[in-house]
Amino acid sequence: MKKLHSTQIKLLELLKNNIDNPLTIRELGTELNEESPGVVYHHLVQLEKKGYLKRNPHNPKDYVVLDSPERLIVYINKYGMAQCGPNGFLLDGNVVERIPIASSLLKFPATEAFIVEAKGDSMEPKIFSGDIIIGKKQNHAEHGDIVICTYKEEVLIKQLLKTAGDLILFSLNKDKYSPRRVLIEDLRIEGIVKNILHYD
Repeated sequence: MKKLHSTQIKLLELLKNNIDNPLTIRELGTELNEESPGVVYHHLVQLEKKGYLKRNPHNPKDYVVLDSPERLIVYINKYGMAQCGPNGFLLDGNVVERIPIASSLLKFPATEAFIVEAKGDSMEPKIFSGDIIIGKKQNHAEHGDIVICTYKEEVLIKQLLKTAGDLILFSLNKDKYSPRRVLIEDLRIEGIVKNILHYD
């Protein structure tokens, strides 16, 4: 376990206790009796480096506090292919292999991660066939999220759109593929796409 500065211990507690209503860096500084936002930011970065904190670089209020640090390299389960087109394979829980990934790539706990390989061209130009997709396991999604889902025994990668009570699986390659209106009872969200690793 990596040693934490006393300020970092207090900072972790503040982050945990305010996760539903995150504090700004200035508010964290006030709670810590620290006037310099730069010092608070430094300790946040150190908590990330030591593996106790994962932050969304695009949204400072989106973070996860870990009770114990993650290893620098974690092994993520890879399942079968997920179709970016009309026909996919069911994620049946059979692990194809375990892939080493730098934990710093994940902005959420590694225990919630899984990997599939993309197949097909319906999500181009964002996702190409053969890309490695890192998903976060969850069974719900927001409007506009790119999801890994099972629909009528097909495993698909699509953008999920919610309009007036309808659910639509949307392909980014819209010139070639039409949107699919789906029934909620036939749709099972496996997770949200978090990382895309492209291979040339």
